[in-house]
Amino acid sequence: MKVKLEVVVVLAFTVLSLASAARAGVNPGDTITKDQADKVADLVSPGNLILVKQGMTMKIVPSDRLEWPPPYKSATEKYSPQVTLAPDGALKGYSAGLPFPLVDANDPQAALKVMWNFSYRPLYTDDAISKNVEIASYKPGSTAADPVEHFTIGNVGFYNNTGRTEVNPIPTDPEAKNSGIRYRFGAYPFLEPAEMRGFGFIRYRSLDPKVEDNSWMMNPRTRHTRRASASELSDVFGLLDTAAGGGSGGAGTYASNLDPDSFFGFAAKIEDFNYKFLGEKPMLAVVNAENSPAKACPTDGGRTICPENWEMRRLYVIEADAKQASAIAAGASIPKRIFYIDSEGWFITASDQYDRDGKLWKTIATFNAYRDRPVPDARVAIWPFKRMFQTALVDEDVTNGFSTVVLSPGVETDEHESWYINMGLATENFFNPVAMSNAAH
Repeated sequence: MKVKLEVVVVLAFTVLSLASAARAGVNPGDTITKDQADKVADLVSPGNLILVKQGMTMKIVPSDRLEWPPPYKSATEKYSPQVTLAPDGALKGYSAGLPFPLVDANDPQAALKVMWNFSYRPLYTDDAISKNVEIASYKPGSTAADPVEHFTIGNVGFYNNTGRTEVNPIPTDPEAKNSGIRYRFGAYPFLEPAEMRGFGFIRYRSLDPKVEDNSWMMNPRTRHTRRASASELSDVFGLLDTAAGGGSGGAGTYASNLDPDSFFGFAAKIEDFNYKFLGEKPMLAVVNAENSPAKACPTDGGRTICPENWEMRRLYVIEADAKQASAIAAGASIPKRIFYIDSEGWFITASDQYDRDGKLWKTIATFNAYRDRPVPDARVAIWPFKRMFQTALVDEDVTNGFSTVVLSPGVETDEHESWYINMGLATENFFNPVAMSNAAH
């Protein structure tokens, strides 16, 4: 009976998605150019609509289903009944899998449950390494072949102490109890531009909701690693200023929009924000990317990714507002974000960011794939089942059209398999500030 009900739900969603697309004037097989942007005005975020109007071409394809990896699905069935929310919104009783597989839109805690589901989404549960990630920045008038700035990062990776489903120890690394660390993230060393060679960034997320993230940045000019404050992580200028060796010239020299709190759509601590459930809505998103590596959009000077497959999805729309009671969150450069979160993959497909005056400032679009390998000719990174992973992210300042595009896998690299997910390759040693410092020399 459970399987039959699941099929009915999927079919009902498919019918709803297709009906919504038809009402909006788009159907599978359509190609949406900037001249037809009005056709998708109600099917993308306000910020992403600006990307379409400036030239991001969309290929409309039929909706498909995203299946969770079998170990993640089993963990959800086993552990989700024991998960609850504490009065302060903290997660209680979590071991692995999706914390809240059923979210009721009428539940007053629906928004927070969606955010915890996003935080423990099925993309990278145990460990992940993405090699030679490329980041390029463009301004209006640029061409895809001539970015304002081009960065390459040797390794970007995660190691999760909790929520583990495939690589021992499962479901929790004993180190979590000893250190109190939920996960580690690292991005180093920067390989280009030459002035930034050796730069790196490491971040630890604590299990304790009252403990802010610990972060370190490696300065290639001084050859020293310094601690970074949590408030810096919502500001790209703090990161780039460190790389430049201090002084206001850093931000101008190394042009980028992307701040650490916006990695993968949102990477700040869940507990630092208040959330509002704005609804669930059929909208367009990229969950089955055609191209890997992703292709810079030729019709907007490389400022986005296109043409790419967009399909109707059921998305949760969540508003996130920095808690004013928290000195760190209150000082966030981006005080308000609106997320569009896929209801099957639980990743952010789009995020609009607002300034302190409540005006739309930046928009993020993520491009995601669903397959059993990161690239068609992979020889090592071949998984036993299909996975979801991000191929690209666009972060554009809509007030001036300046855009930063992240590619994983990158284009200009021999290491094009890029994503090694839940393969035991990201060890705790990689996330050591000393290791980061050694890699820079």
